[in-house]
Amino acid sequence: MNKNLIIYFSRADENYAVGYIDKGNTEIVAEYVQKYTDADLFKAEPLIPYAKDYNTCIKEAKERIGNAPIKETLKDISVYDTVYIMSPIYWGTYAPELETVLKDLDFTGKTVRVISTHEGSGLGSMVSDLKKICKGTTVDTNGLAIKGSKAKQSEEAVRNWL
Repeated sequence: MNKNLIIYFSRADENYAVGYIDKGNTEIVAEYVQKYTDADLFKAEPLIPYAKDYNTCIKEAKERIGNAPIKETLKDISVYDTVYIMSPIYWGTYAPELETVLKDLDFTGKTVRVISTHEGSGLGSMVSDLKKICKGTTVDTNGLAIKGSKAKQSEEAVRNWL
């Protein structure tokens, strides 16, 4: 039986094009993926929360590239066959906290599927960047990009993509 894992970063508070929200756009989409795949969820949470306002958050994200401490790490993903990696697009790619989660994991023999939330960046460079960090895996190049402002209405798009 195929076992699935969703590794994602999501942030509530002020988001581009949607204003202040209680649940991040990527988390909404991750829950749709979980509904149809019965995947386990792992949320990459920053050790130091981002500012609530969008512009400050984006500046903080840029400063954390290459050094984004998180509250909890994953040590072993050997029981999973497919790993969904999901993030909003920050500075052209996934949130820096995902690099912290992914960099020491063994992806040998796994399939990685990619989903982004964005407001015009699509998948950015997530696919090519994940190919570099998720060594030993096949990264599905047919990722799913969902506008954050449409996250709540994306369930059918997620189901069709799966």
